[in-house]
Amino acid sequence: MSYPKMIVKQNGKCLTMNTYNDIYLETRRRLRAGEIAAHDLEARLIVECATGKSREELMKLRGLFVTDTMVLRAVEDMVARRLGGEPVAYIVGEWEFYGLPIIVNKSVLIPRVDTELLADAVIAIAKNKRSRILDLCAGSGCIGLTVAANVPNCRVLLADNSHEALKISRANILKNRLTRNVTAIEADALQEPPELLGRFDVIVSNPPYIPTGDIESLDNSVRDYEPAYALDGGHDGLAFYRVIASKWKSRLADGGYLAFECGVNQAESLREIMEENEFVDVRTLKDTLEIDRVVVGRLG
Repeated sequence: MSYPKMIVKQNGKCLTMNTYNDIYLETRRRLRAGEIAAHDLEARLIVECATGKSREELMKLRGLFVTDTMVLRAVEDMVARRLGGEPVAYIVGEWEFYGLPIIVNKSVLIPRVDTELLADAVIAIAKNKRSRILDLCAGSGCIGLTVAANVPNCRVLLADNSHEALKISRANILKNRLTRNVTAIEADALQEPPELLGRFDVIVSNPPYIPTGDIESLDNSVRDYEPAYALDGGHDGLAFYRVIASKWKSRLADGGYLAFECGVNQAESLREIMEENEFVDVRTLKDTLEIDRVVVGRLG
């Protein structure tokens, strides 16, 4: 990187120094030149991660010089990875979801803002109740953790069949101080649910829903970095919905709710799957782009 430099002398030697703001501005320039749309945000996140300082700390220190050369090396490495296509969330190891800091790595999907609509739907159902909630195919645990953080009386179980994903979800339980009402277990959404799980008032799931044949056409930042097992929903993208709606309804309490996120043009097929499996009052919710993104139904 070509940072602005200040030449100083120390013990007769010439050293180059850059301010925190110099580093941020050059990082932003590099990302903008690399056609990274959110170059402002991502430059800030990279510098925060490389320096170990918060946004507020960097604002206060922006005119001070950085003497640790390891910071520049860390920034350079992160920028190179980002320009190579790796999502910034994996580079810095964390992403915000519904106001919560969520640890992420390549074992789990990066939380998307569209998924906050699914969390909203479950919060509305569980609000003011002592609900028991299952987040199936939980990945990072972002949905279940958001519900737990916003509905203090609920109890949430995060379930995934990936050991690596469970490590991340458990780390997120600790990070967000939700050990009192959130736990995580291994469970395969494509298998019969164990009876020992008991019954739930709500089962929520953002399962894999990309049709197998469409995986190769995804943006490389998704295709090459996010876990394939969390993307591939079978030949038509509906494999998980069929199994969860038919098999996991046995783990719902009377009148319990099933809430899904789905892909573009999948909502109508998902509605049919749920109605075929005795769910009533099935409704869809649109995301910010007016796409039917969430489908919710009650077990009749």
